[in-house]
Amino acid sequence: MPKTAKAVPMAPRDRLDQPRERRRTLPRPHYDQETFGRMAERIARFIGTARFLVYMTVFILVWLIWNVLTPWKFDSYPFIFLTLMLSLQASYAAPLILLAENRQTDRDQVQGEHDRQAAERNQAEIEYLVREIAALRSALGEVATRDFLRGELQRLSDEITAPRDSGV
Repeated sequence: MPKTAKAVPMAPRDRLDQPRERRRTLPRPHYDQETFGRMAERIARFIGTARFLVYMTVFILVWLIWNVLTPWKFDSYPFIFLTLMLSLQASYAAPLILLAENRQTDRDQVQGEHDRQAAERNQAEIEYLVREIAALRSALGEVATRDFLRGELQRLSDEITAPRDSGV
């Protein structure tokens, strides 16, 4: 006699056809992504200027002169605190620059899509105008021109006046 397998009930969390319960997480701070992105772009734009380089150079020179020449040193020779501050500035600058680049890439994609749609509309309008011009040329071939009408009128005039001359 074959053995039959007993159905073992699965725990609700082990069932694949049921969604998992949401985990409880700590509340996250809420911020406006658009505002944060604009701020990041402004900072990244400023970091990429010569003015920022001059400000950083002046700040570092003042820091070094202060800590070498004055008796009120707060960061002696290996300048560990200055190194920490510059590392912190770089660790914030890099993600802000990347965020600004990502936003610019998104804008470029949207602009590219608009440009593509405008190009398609322009292409359709150009094709329509080409068809209209071809139809006008075709219709113009069937229309009598001024020279043709002059020639016909002259020929008819000659026909009308020719019998009078011969019959007189």
